[in-house]
Amino acid sequence: MNRPIRFLATASVGAVSVAALAGCGGTSGSAEGTIDYWLWDANQLPAYKQCAEDFHKENPDITVKITQTAWDDYWSKLTNSMAAGTAPDVFTDHLAKFADFVNSDQLMPIDTSDIDMTQYAEGLADLWVGQDGEQYGLPKDWDTVALFYNKKFAADAGLTDEQMSALTWNPEDGGTFEEAIARLTVDKNGVHGDEPGFDKDNVAVHGLGLNASGAGNGQTEWSYLTGTTDWTHTDENPWGTHYNYDDERFQDTIAWWAGLVQKGYMPELETTVGASMPDNFGAGKTAMTSDGSWSVGQYVGYKDVEVGIVPTPVGPNGKNASMFNGLADGIWAGTDDKESAVKWVEYLASAACQDVVGEHAVVFPAITSSTEKAKAAFADKGIDITPFTQHVDAGTTFLFPITDNAAKIQGIMEPAMDAVVSGQADASTLSDANDQVNALFE
Repeated sequence: MNRPIRFLATASVGAVSVAALAGCGGTSGSAEGTIDYWLWDANQLPAYKQCAEDFHKENPDITVKITQTAWDDYWSKLTNSMAAGTAPDVFTDHLAKFADFVNSDQLMPIDTSDIDMTQYAEGLADLWVGQDGEQYGLPKDWDTVALFYNKKFAADAGLTDEQMSALTWNPEDGGTFEEAIARLTVDKNGVHGDEPGFDKDNVAVHGLGLNASGAGNGQTEWSYLTGTTDWTHTDENPWGTHYNYDDERFQDTIAWWAGLVQKGYMPELETTVGASMPDNFGAGKTAMTSDGSWSVGQYVGYKDVEVGIVPTPVGPNGKNASMFNGLADGIWAGTDDKESAVKWVEYLASAACQDVVGEHAVVFPAITSSTEKAKAAFADKGIDITPFTQHVDAGTTFLFPITDNAAKIQGIMEPAMDAVVSGQADASTLSDANDQVNALFE
């Protein structure tokens, strides 16, 4: 959910205190009897407020104070608070940050001996096991990637829902995926991207939206394409020690994808700074986007926009693909109330809370039975989320890369990828970046 790897970034920063009773001590930054809990997704805030209220009824001596901070500010605020000794007792963690937190002793191991770890979707719990074999988070949800498109724009372009649901892709000519992107692109004179006279420098509607360059992960940007070439980020996952950004399959994919900008089919990278890809879609500036399942509610919420959701395109290996990511709730090692923090994390990871989250139809909870409630809740709203769930059912997912040095890798790959997508460098320069990344593991 959601950026270097950009999850839904909302503009609000707020705190919600749920109930208010004294009891056990909290962290250095907490009131007595209060457990501080941080998350970044505003769309999930109502569900977790309900969980906190229900938890308080069962544990009247523990108050949960929820602070929601948008993604772009969340991590700097969290790391600064850790350094100051005022971090939240419990916080939503991401696999991109997990290893660094473990290595810096900021996460407390969780005893899972009394927890049924088989209740979670296959593989989710294992993502949060450190190299020391300890569990450093309990699963809260999972996500995959699909394509969102404006049905009116597609119909106006002569593209049927059936065609949009059966797109194919290759790095040589882009397949029917590029054909659809070109057709959906329209310049300010009403000329489509695949028609003579198309003005790529004066585009009214881009065929494919752009979130960011994707840095080294490309979760929603390009990983669903590289995944169909059988390329992998690392030599093994989790805890690989060698990255593969110098692989021809990767560089050919990035060259094709970045080329969409040069053709006028995708927005220029500089236009994405401070912008929201979903909001640009809702405003009719883009006709199609690749985005994560956590964003469904935002896309279907735009007024007067009929949204279609279809699978990512089938690639050279004859399949489509999606990165499989999951979030977890972790406990800050510096908490002054470990017992209450553990109780809250265990509750967050229980069916009692995850059923509530599922019924809010925002994300797919980690517990399999709670995911079924989410599917039903989405269906009640008339939303078909099969393009996301089919990846899991068909086994076409691959894991988010989990390695040491994540922050340093981000620092190398983001400017390198930015240069390629902005047209300042060729995709072959990513081999140099790859050397820098792999030097971190020597």
